[in-house]
Amino acid sequence: METTSKQSIIAAAIIAAGMTVMGLTLRNGIVTFKDRDRCITVKGLSEREVKANKVTWPLIYKELGNDPSTMYDNLNRKNAKVVDFLKAGGLTADEINVNPPTITDRQADNYSNEIMTYRYKAESVITVTSSNVDKVRKLMSKQAELMKQGIALINETYGENQITYEFTGLNEIKPEMVEEATKNARKTAEKFAEDAGSSLGSIRNAQQGFFSIEDRDANTPYIKNVRVVNTIEYSLE
Repeated sequence: METTSKQSIIAAAIIAAGMTVMGLTLRNGIVTFKDRDRCITVKGLSEREVKANKVTWPLIYKELGNDPSTMYDNLNRKNAKVVDFLKAGGLTADEINVNPPTITDRQADNYSNEIMTYRYKAESVITVTSSNVDKVRKLMSKQAELMKQGIALINETYGENQITYEFTGLNEIKPEMVEEATKNARKTAEKFAEDAGSSLGSIRNAQQGFFSIEDRDANTPYIKNVRVVNTIEYSLE
Protein backbone atom coordinates (compact mmCIF):
# COMPACT_ATOMS: atom_id res chain seq x y z
CA MET A 1 0.00 0.00 0.00
CA GLU A 2 2.86 2.35 0.93
CA THR A 3 4.54 1.72 -2.40
CA THR A 4 1.33 2.40 -4.28
CA SER A 5 0.84 5.63 -2.33
CA LYS A 6 4.36 6.81 -3.20
CA GLN A 7 3.80 6.02 -6.85
CA SER A 8 0.56 8.02 -6.83
CA ILE A 9 2.32 10.98 -5.26
CA ILE A 10 5.13 10.83 -7.81
CA ALA A 11 2.62 10.57 -10.69
CA ALA A 12 0.67 13.52 -9.36
CA ALA A 13 3.87 15.54 -9.06
CA ILE A 14 4.82 14.69 -12.63
CA ILE A 15 1.37 15.69 -13.91
CA ALA A 16 1.50 18.94 -11.95
CA ALA A 17 4.93 19.74 -13.32
CA GLY A 18 3.72 18.97 -16.82
CA MET A 19 0.73 21.23 -16.42
CA THR A 20 3.01 24.00 -15.16
CA VAL A 21 5.35 23.64 -18.15
CA MET A 22 2.37 23.59 -20.54
CA GLY A 23 0.97 26.69 -18.89
CA LEU A 24 4.26 28.52 -19.23
CA THR A 25 4.53 27.43 -22.85
CA LEU A 26 1.04 28.66 -23.68
CA ARG A 27 1.65 31.90 -21.85
CA ASN A 28 4.92 32.54 -23.65
CA GLY A 29 3.29 31.72 -26.96
CA ILE A 30 0.54 34.29 -26.47
CA VAL A 31 2.99 36.99 -25.42
CA THR A 32 5.21 36.27 -28.42
CA PHE A 33 2.19 36.45 -30.69
CA LYS A 34 1.18 39.79 -29.23
CA ASP A 35 4.73 41.08 -29.40
CA ARG A 36 4.95 39.97 -33.00
CA ASP A 37 1.73 41.82 -33.90
CA ARG A 38 2.45 45.02 -32.01
CA CYS A 39 2.59 47.58 -34.77
CA ILE A 40 1.37 50.97 -35.89
CA THR A 41 0.30 52.16 -39.32
CA VAL A 42 0.78 55.84 -40.13
CA LYS A 43 0.49 58.10 -43.17
CA GLY A 44 3.04 60.69 -44.24
CA LEU A 45 2.11 63.62 -46.48
CA SER A 46 4.26 65.69 -48.81
CA GLU A 47 2.92 68.65 -50.79
CA ARG A 48 4.54 71.10 -53.19
CA GLU A 49 3.33 74.12 -55.12
CA VAL A 50 4.93 74.32 -58.55
CA LYS A 51 4.49 76.45 -61.64
CA ALA A 52 3.15 74.82 -64.78
CA ASN A 53 5.86 74.35 -67.39
CA LYS A 54 3.62 73.71 -70.38
CA VAL A 55 0.64 75.63 -71.74
CA THR A 56 -1.76 74.88 -74.55
CA TRP A 57 -3.68 77.93 -75.79
CA PRO A 58 -6.26 77.54 -78.59
CA LEU A 59 -7.04 80.86 -80.26
CA ILE A 60 -10.52 80.49 -81.71
CA TYR A 61 -12.52 82.90 -83.84
CA LYS A 62 -15.53 82.53 -86.11
CA GLU A 63 -16.75 84.01 -89.37
CA LEU A 64 -20.27 84.29 -90.83
CA GLY A 65 -21.07 84.70 -94.52
CA ASN A 66 -22.84 83.44 -97.60
CA ASP A 67 -19.85 82.82 -99.86
CA PRO A 68 -17.52 80.03 -98.66
CA SER A 69 -14.73 81.15 -100.98
CA THR A 70 -14.74 84.67 -99.60
CA MET A 71 -14.92 83.32 -96.06
CA TYR A 72 -11.84 81.16 -96.60
CA ASP A 73 -9.94 84.18 -97.87
CA ASN A 74 -10.99 86.18 -94.80
CA LEU A 75 -9.91 83.36 -92.49
CA ASN A 76 -6.51 83.11 -94.15
CA ARG A 77 -5.94 86.86 -93.76
CA LYS A 78 -6.95 86.71 -90.11
CA ASN A 79 -4.78 83.66 -89.53
CA ALA A 80 -1.79 85.58 -90.84
CA LYS A 81 -2.55 88.48 -88.46
CA VAL A 82 -2.84 86.11 -85.48
CA VAL A 83 0.45 84.39 -86.34
CA ASP A 84 2.18 87.78 -86.69
CA PHE A 85 0.80 88.78 -83.29
CA LEU A 86 2.13 85.61 -81.67
CA LYS A 87 5.57 85.84 -83.27
CA ALA A 88 5.85 89.50 -82.31
CA GLY A 89 5.29 88.34 -78.73
CA GLY A 90 8.31 86.05 -78.89
CA LEU A 91 6.83 82.71 -79.95
CA THR A 92 8.45 80.59 -82.64
CA ALA A 93 6.86 78.81 -85.59
CA ASP A 94 7.32 75.47 -83.79
CA GLU A 95 5.06 76.68 -80.99
CA ILE A 96 2.24 77.72 -83.36
CA ASN A 97 -0.05 75.31 -85.17
CA VAL A 98 -2.63 76.61 -87.67
CA ASN A 99 -5.48 74.13 -88.00
CA PRO A 100 -7.52 73.90 -91.22
CA PRO A 101 -10.68 76.04 -90.93
CA THR A 102 -14.07 74.38 -90.82
CA ILE A 103 -17.25 75.67 -92.47
CA THR A 104 -20.75 74.62 -91.45
CA ASP A 105 -23.85 74.98 -93.62
CA ARG A 106 -26.34 76.37 -91.12
CA GLN A 107 -29.21 75.97 -93.55
CA ALA A 108 -28.65 72.22 -93.72
CA ASP A 109 -29.28 71.99 -89.98
CA ASN A 110 -32.15 74.47 -89.93
CA TYR A 111 -35.00 72.19 -88.93
CA SER A 112 -37.19 75.09 -87.85
CA ASN A 113 -36.97 76.80 -91.27
CA GLU A 114 -35.61 79.93 -89.62
CA ILE A 115 -34.73 82.71 -92.04
CA MET A 116 -30.98 83.24 -91.80
CA THR A 117 -29.01 86.31 -92.73
CA TYR A 118 -25.83 84.24 -93.11
CA ARG A 119 -25.94 80.68 -94.38
CA TYR A 120 -22.40 79.60 -93.49
CA LYS A 121 -20.43 79.64 -90.25
CA ALA A 122 -16.67 79.16 -90.31
CA GLU A 123 -14.33 78.48 -87.40
CA SER A 124 -10.58 78.77 -87.25
CA VAL A 125 -8.35 77.45 -84.46
CA ILE A 126 -4.70 78.34 -84.03
CA THR A 127 -3.11 76.33 -81.22
CA VAL A 128 -0.12 77.54 -79.22
CA THR A 129 1.84 74.87 -77.34
CA SER A 130 4.77 76.24 -75.39
CA SER A 131 6.98 75.62 -72.37
CA ASN A 132 7.33 79.38 -71.85
CA VAL A 133 4.21 79.83 -69.74
CA ASP A 134 4.99 83.39 -68.66
CA LYS A 135 5.46 84.56 -72.25
CA VAL A 136 2.17 83.01 -73.37
CA ARG A 137 0.27 84.44 -70.41
CA LYS A 138 1.64 87.87 -71.31
CA LEU A 139 0.28 87.47 -74.83
CA MET A 140 -3.09 86.43 -73.41
CA SER A 141 -3.30 89.74 -71.62
CA LYS A 142 -2.84 91.54 -74.95
CA GLN A 143 -5.72 89.90 -76.83
CA ALA A 144 -7.36 93.31 -77.23
CA GLU A 145 -4.77 94.07 -79.91
CA LEU A 146 -6.38 91.39 -82.09
CA MET A 147 -9.80 92.85 -81.43
CA LYS A 148 -8.60 96.14 -82.88
CA GLN A 149 -7.76 94.23 -86.07
CA GLY A 150 -11.27 92.79 -86.29
CA ILE A 151 -10.47 89.40 -84.72
CA ALA A 152 -12.68 88.51 -81.76
CA LEU A 153 -11.29 85.49 -79.94
CA ILE A 154 -13.63 83.05 -78.23
CA ASN A 155 -12.62 81.62 -74.85
CA GLU A 156 -14.04 78.15 -74.32
CA THR A 157 -14.30 76.99 -70.72
CA TYR A 158 -15.16 73.37 -71.51
CA GLY A 159 -14.34 70.89 -74.23
CA GLU A 160 -11.16 70.22 -76.17
CA ASN A 161 -10.55 73.85 -77.14
CA GLN A 162 -9.79 75.25 -73.71
CA ILE A 163 -6.61 76.65 -72.22
CA THR A 164 -4.70 74.00 -70.28
CA TYR A 165 -1.65 74.18 -68.05
CA GLU A 166 0.51 71.17 -67.26
CA PHE A 167 3.43 70.32 -65.00
CA THR A 168 5.71 67.74 -66.60
CA GLY A 169 8.60 67.79 -64.11
CA LEU A 170 7.23 65.25 -61.64
CA ASN A 171 10.18 62.86 -61.99
CA GLU A 172 12.54 65.63 -60.90
CA ILE A 173 10.82 66.28 -57.56
CA LYS A 174 9.46 62.78 -56.88
CA PRO A 175 12.48 61.44 -54.90
CA GLU A 176 12.52 64.43 -52.52
CA MET A 177 8.77 64.25 -51.97
CA VAL A 178 8.86 60.51 -51.24
CA GLU A 179 11.65 61.10 -48.71
CA GLU A 180 9.73 63.94 -47.08
CA ALA A 181 6.54 61.89 -46.84
CA THR A 182 8.47 59.02 -45.25
CA LYS A 183 10.08 61.34 -42.68
CA ASN A 184 6.71 62.86 -41.79
CA ALA A 185 5.26 59.38 -41.32
CA ARG A 186 8.12 58.44 -38.98
CA LYS A 187 7.63 61.59 -36.90
CA THR A 188 3.99 60.68 -36.40
CA ALA A 189 4.89 57.09 -35.49
CA GLU A 190 7.58 58.20 -33.02
CA LYS A 191 5.13 60.52 -31.27
CA PHE A 192 2.56 57.76 -31.01
CA ALA A 193 5.13 55.30 -29.63
CA GLU A 194 6.31 57.85 -27.07
CA ASP A 195 2.76 58.52 -25.88
CA ALA A 196 2.14 54.77 -25.64
CA GLY A 197 5.29 54.17 -23.57
CA SER A 198 6.92 52.15 -26.35
CA SER A 199 9.82 52.59 -28.70
CA LEU A 200 9.58 52.55 -32.45
CA GLY A 201 10.94 49.53 -34.24
CA SER A 202 11.72 48.84 -37.86
CA ILE A 203 9.50 49.27 -40.90
CA ARG A 204 7.35 46.19 -41.51
CA ASN A 205 5.55 47.37 -44.60
CA ALA A 206 5.53 50.50 -46.78
CA GLN A 207 3.26 51.63 -49.57
CA GLN A 208 3.92 54.66 -51.74
CA GLY A 209 0.74 56.49 -52.68
CA PHE A 210 -0.13 57.91 -56.09
CA PHE A 211 1.06 61.38 -56.99
CA SER A 212 -1.71 63.84 -57.75
CA ILE A 213 -1.30 67.11 -59.67
CA GLU A 214 -4.17 69.57 -59.40
CA ASP A 215 -4.79 73.26 -59.91
CA ARG A 216 -4.08 75.23 -56.75
CA ASP A 217 -7.40 77.00 -57.26
CA ALA A 218 -9.78 78.02 -60.03
CA ASN A 219 -8.16 81.46 -60.43
CA THR A 220 -4.56 80.29 -60.84
CA PRO A 221 -4.58 77.12 -62.98
CA TYR A 222 -0.94 77.80 -63.89
CA ILE A 223 0.04 77.02 -60.27
CA LYS A 224 -0.16 73.32 -59.47
CA ASN A 225 -0.42 71.48 -56.18
CA VAL A 226 1.55 68.21 -56.19
CA ARG A 227 0.65 65.75 -53.43
CA VAL A 228 1.63 62.25 -52.29
CA VAL A 229 0.75 60.21 -49.19
CA ASN A 230 2.89 57.25 -48.09
CA THR A 231 1.48 54.57 -45.79
CA ILE A 232 4.05 52.91 -43.52
CA GLU A 233 3.70 50.19 -40.88
CA TYR A 234 6.19 50.16 -37.99
CA SER A 235 6.73 47.58 -35.26
CA LEU A 236 6.53 48.72 -31.64
CA GLU A 237 9.06 47.51 -29.08
